[in-house]
Amino acid sequence: MLIRDHFRVGRFVLACGLAMALVSGAQAAGLGVSEDTFGTLSDGTEVDIYTLTNANRMEVTILTYGGIVQSIRVPDRNGKIDDVSLGFDDLQGYVERSPYFGALIGRFGNRIAGGTFTLDGETYQLPVNNGPNSLHGGTKGFDKRVWSASPIRTGDRVGVELTYFSPDGEMGYPGNLAVTVRYTLNNDNDLRIHYSAVTDAPTVVNLTNHVYFNLAGAGNGTILDQVAMLNADRITPVDDTLIPTGAFMSVAGTPFDFTQPKPIGQDIRADHQQLAYAEPEQGGYDHNYVLNNPGNLDALAARVTDPESGRTVEMYTTEPGVQFYTSNFLDGLQGQDGETYKHWGGFTLEAQHFPDSPNQPDFPSTVLRPGEKYTQTTIYSFRPK
Repeated sequence: MLIRDHFRVGRFVLACGLAMALVSGAQAAGLGVSEDTFGTLSDGTEVDIYTLTNANRMEVTILTYGGIVQSIRVPDRNGKIDDVSLGFDDLQGYVERSPYFGALIGRFGNRIAGGTFTLDGETYQLPVNNGPNSLHGGTKGFDKRVWSASPIRTGDRVGVELTYFSPDGEMGYPGNLAVTVRYTLNNDNDLRIHYSAVTDAPTVVNLTNHVYFNLAGAGNGTILDQVAMLNADRITPVDDTLIPTGAFMSVAGTPFDFTQPKPIGQDIRADHQQLAYAEPEQGGYDHNYVLNNPGNLDALAARVTDPESGRTVEMYTTEPGVQFYTSNFLDGLQGQDGETYKHWGGFTLEAQHFPDSPNQPDFPSTVLRPGEKYTQTTIYSFRPK
């Protein structure tokens, strides 16, 4: 069976399963999913927006362009709703000036050194778009593609299923790749992202999402006073182009230690070469943290809290790493609702395999072969404290 046919059959089977779930049980109270038009690209392609809601007045919007999480509206400890995800009001912002706000990233999240890797004796050249390296799938990665979409309604959650067929050779990557991503929301304020992919030739895959969070509300100052805990004893240190050296560095006694909760800004200006690599003028985080419980979706990977509002996000993932990034180069970018996004105005928790894994034999493999299935699940759980 051709991979494109496999993709269609898989979607049909999933649709039948979802229809059966609808018949077998009523949808939980307060859950809803709706669809509307968000905008039109210059070639006439229409981009849709899906809105997910729950009984707690949480609302998540998803675009078919780039699979982008356009907004995440959640209450604080006093019930005040605010959008904690940085983004734009219109499609033009995402097309022309977005630093990957909320986007699905692929085929390979993060950096590949020199834009090249060798697989089974064959060398592949990717577009170079970040200094000497390839970043987030190249010049036109999954974040700039229009995905097919359909709503999800089950007994205890609502969502949207996104699908994309990436042909052999797209952005230099080998193999036809069929990708499915399912965003779902429940009444526990859990935003779940489940990724899957199959290929007809050996390739490399590392999918993630690039939501920028500000738990005080997007555009409401910096994230320096927000308190983070990362369940990781090590990072993969980088060179001056942010490519891992191949070593593992203990965070103990360094500004990178978030094993105990501390304000993000507490050590961000410390005199440390790794911070200077990420942001040469003032320091910053843009590093892969090696999680202590890789593959365990029940283990807390990260938690960040805004002390003033009480808004908290917890991350759980099946991935071995998380890229913690403090939006080191935001500087007055105009975002949605007229807000201005400041330097250090957001943070990311990008669940992932490690950067440059195809060139790093000691890192967990990102190779996907025919007959195998790539899967990844990450949950962002929002709790007022």
